[in-house]
Amino acid sequence: QVAAASGHTVVLVDQTDEILKKSTKGIEDSLKRVVKKKFADKPEAGAEFIKKTLKNLTTSTDAASVVHSTDLVIEAIVENLEVKNKLFKTLDKFAPEHTIFASNTSSLQITEMANATTRQDRFGGLHFFNPVPMMKLVEVIKTPMTSQKTFESLVDFSKAVGKSPVSCKDTPGFIVNRLLVPYMMEAVRLFERGDASKEDIDVAMKLGAGYPMGPFELLDYVGLDTSKYIIDGWHSLEPNNPLFAPSPLLNKLVEEKKLGKKTGEGFYKYK
Repeated sequence: QVAAASGHTVVLVDQTDEILKKSTKGIEDSLKRVVKKKFADKPEAGAEFIKKTLKNLTTSTDAASVVHSTDLVIEAIVENLEVKNKLFKTLDKFAPEHTIFASNTSSLQITEMANATTRQDRFGGLHFFNPVPMMKLVEVIKTPMTSQKTFESLVDFSKAVGKSPVSCKDTPGFIVNRLLVPYMMEAVRLFERGDASKEDIDVAMKLGAGYPMGPFELLDYVGLDTSKYIIDGWHSLEPNNPLFAPSPLLNKLVEEKKLGKKTGEGFYKYK
């Protein structure tokens, strides 16, 4: 959506036409919300903006067949290194030499994905934040093999889609999640020890630190399974780092399929 709205030609690839139909409708609905805010008093200009944006967007279920005419590939599939590497390996065979590959991973190593291809110098990270149309930040990740030219292209692209890029080395969690995930885990440990209630911890961080959501609200929003997946991965990389220690309570909730907002219950219940 964000790339198409800023004048880029985009091909959205997913596994089935059904998913793509749903995605396209989601983008249309999201654009209507943008128009309500941006073009409140100019309905014609708003309608034109939506039409133009959707014109820039096509869909496909075959990544290999569309990648041959692409300058930039941004992968945003399941957070599983094997699955990502398999996709990148395939696309590497079909993409032109100049094509840059980027991953939107929030927790996996970009270097390991780059190594699945023959274009390590044309590979980097572009970590967008949810919800992307609203959030201004993009973390641009440079591995030891990413060329300066590739890095600059990724920064320029981020600016061209209206975002504010920050740069980081290929380190666990990059900048935001490296600080945010241990903070959320510390909140869970504080609650596990019985030092404060989850409600009071949430209120304290909202009113005392000015955060829009408390740590437990944020965990439920992100998904407890996603948070567990990230912390387990980092724990296996650095087993002696106390910030990356697993939480018995988080593990229990995930085991009970209480994953947060998406399942109707996590640390809190949702109607």
